[in-house]
Amino acid sequence: MPTRKELLDMTTTMHRHLCPRQVLGVRMGLYAGELLGLALPQSDKRLYTIVETDGCAADGIAVAVNCWVGRRTLRIEDYGKVAATFVDTQTGQALRIVPRPTVRQRAYAYAPDAASKWEAQLIGYQLMPADELFDVQEVRLRTPIEALISRPGRKALCDVCGEEIMNEREVRRDGALLCRACAGDSYYLLVADPALGHPEPPQPQFALLLPGR
Repeated sequence: MPTRKELLDMTTTMHRHLCPRQVLGVRMGLYAGELLGLALPQSDKRLYTIVETDGCAADGIAVAVNCWVGRRTLRIEDYGKVAATFVDTQTGQALRIVPRPTVRQRAYAYAPDAASKWEAQLIGYQLMPADELFDVQEVRLRTPIEALISRPGRKALCDVCGEEIMNEREVRRDGALLCRACAGDSYYLLVADPALGHPEPPQPQFALLLPGR
C-alpha cells in the first residue's frame, strides 16, 4: 500500500501543488480506513464516500481511498465543508469525519517556525495525530446506500423528454415515468423555455461615432 507521503505526492501531481486542504483530505481518508478496518486505497468498491465539498480536499480524499465519481464510489454533496462520510457497503457502518474547529490554531504547535498561517497548516496537518485533527460522528444515511449505488443495467426512458435515465434515478408521478428534470428538480432551464420569457436583447453600452458628428 502507498505511504502517506506517496499519497500526498499523488495529489500534488494532480494539482501541481500541495495545499492544506489536500493534506486534510488524504489524512481524512486514511483515518476512515483505520476506523472502519479497511485497507486503503481500496482495490474494490467496498467503500462509498460522500464528500461535502468540490474543492481540493475532495481530490485528497479520492486519492487516499480510491473512490471516484466515475467509478460510482464517490458522491459530491456540496455543503461547502471540508467533511466527508465514509460508508462500508458490506456492514452499513457510516462515519462522518470533519476537522476540529481548533485545528488551524493547533497547527502552530507542530510548525512553530512556519512563515505564515498557510505554511503552518500545511506542515501541522501532516504531523498532527488524527484524533487531534478530526472529529468523528457515526451517522445514518437518509437515503439507503443500496439506493445510492443502485443496480447494474437499470435503465429507463423519460415519458416527457425521451432521454435515457440510468441507475434508477427516475421519478414516478401520476402514472408517468419522469427524469428528475422533467419532474421539476432540474438544475438548469432551457434557453427556449417559455418560463424564461424572451427578454429584449441587451443594448450596447457605448456611443457610436457617426460621420460628421
